[in-house]
Amino acid sequence: MQVNGTNAAGTTAAGTGTSQKAALGKVAQQFEAVFLRQMIGAMRSASLAEGIGDSSATQQFRDMADARTADAMASKGAMGIAELLLKQFGDRVSDTPATNAATGATGA
Repeated sequence: MQVNGTNAAGTTAAGTGTSQKAALGKVAQQFEAVFLRQMIGAMRSASLAEGIGDSSATQQFRDMADARTADAMASKGAMGIAELLLKQFGDRVSDTPATNAATGATGA
């Protein structure tokens, strides 16, 4: 299985000249942020009663604040998930910049 580093625009890490380990670190941090967003959302949905000020606008603002909190926690490594992913997968990637030949494989 090959892991290709892609950003939101869908381009590979090879175009930016970053190393595969750096790309793995960024992806691991993003995974931790997604995990934390899901965890925070699950904790919020466990509320026993609706508050007096609850509305769709309040809910949307709360979701955005939760996402921001999760991103901040992940960037500081609060849970250590990204660090564990780097330990597990760090040996599988090289520290050299990705090449088009290495990242050009199809995901089939």
